[in-house]
Amino acid sequence: MNRRTLMATAALGLGLAFSGGANAAGMDHVKACFVYVGPVGDGGYTYQHDQGRIAAQEHFGDKVETVFQENVPEGADTARVLTQMALGGCNIIFTTSFGFMDATQEVAAKFPNIKFEHATGFKRDTPNVSTYNARFYEGRAVQGTIAGMMTKSNKIGYIGSFPIPEVVMGINSYYLAAKKVNPDVDLSVIWAYTWFDPAKEADAAKAMIEQGVDVIAAHTDSTAPLAEAAKTPGVIGFGQASDMSAYKPTPRVTSIIDNWGPYYIARIGALLDGTYEQTDSWEGIKSGEVEIGEITGLPDDVKAAAEKVRDGIADGSYHPFTGPINKQDGSAWLAEGQDAPDGDLLSMDFYVEGIKGDLPK
Repeated sequence: MNRRTLMATAALGLGLAFSGGANAAGMDHVKACFVYVGPVGDGGYTYQHDQGRIAAQEHFGDKVETVFQENVPEGADTARVLTQMALGGCNIIFTTSFGFMDATQEVAAKFPNIKFEHATGFKRDTPNVSTYNARFYEGRAVQGTIAGMMTKSNKIGYIGSFPIPEVVMGINSYYLAAKKVNPDVDLSVIWAYTWFDPAKEADAAKAMIEQGVDVIAAHTDSTAPLAEAAKTPGVIGFGQASDMSAYKPTPRVTSIIDNWGPYYIARIGALLDGTYEQTDSWEGIKSGEVEIGEITGLPDDVKAAAEKVRDGIADGSYHPFTGPINKQDGSAWLAEGQDAPDGDLLSMDFYVEGIKGDLPK
């Protein structure tokens, strides 16, 4: 996978990386369109993107019209939907799933006057395509700390969607944080090969629980893993992408919340006022794009340890990937005291030492 080049700036308070020219003139009205891989009612990833859309609509009022299409499959259908949106008068189109990447490039090349924003991808082949992502792996370090301290069986689990760097770095961060507080912890990974399929997600959680796993993290979009965890006393889990507060105080003991609203407001606002430029954004806990939900149902010492990791990431004193860290095969990756470069994280295609099983290719 190509590495993304991140050029840190403080623009708009979002750390946007500039690589293109601004629009010479602003716009009186913007039609902003959103393409979702799942349903807006998934309670997770797509729901949270739609909350960001709603926040932008409320912020700008009559200056902005927003349109969305949900349940768009990754593949040929993506290009068809994007083309329809481009022909339908959209000025800016947000494509919100990794698998939309190639279709975004293809359609953007045909409509150079329309802005395209792709979430979690790395390709910006034309000047009208920008990319944005969130440092989800930071939240995984908080969750891993909890997992390592709370497991009674020393077996923790992770349900992965697809073996792309975003997910792999989350798995590694979760495991490393758990290992720091519990050297005896063992991680099980099950790949669901879907972003949103409640039945598959529930089956994966059930299989883990049957194997003795008592703490489950998931990088899929539904609440199904938490619903399955709720059936077995003593099993806990985490909200993914949104708070999933219906499962408080347990089994959901905290959550990673994707706060997309400020980014959508900033990008649409830049189109309105004529300051829009091609960007590459990758923000996290420090800037508020990744939020840690209320910590509930845990002993005070576990809560304090999780908050310490969260706050350390926010103030820069803690990095989830600080050496010495080896790759799964025992080869050296990070030296003592070395933090992982962003390029290594964004192209991550390996497990760290201690994780069992093969990483699918």
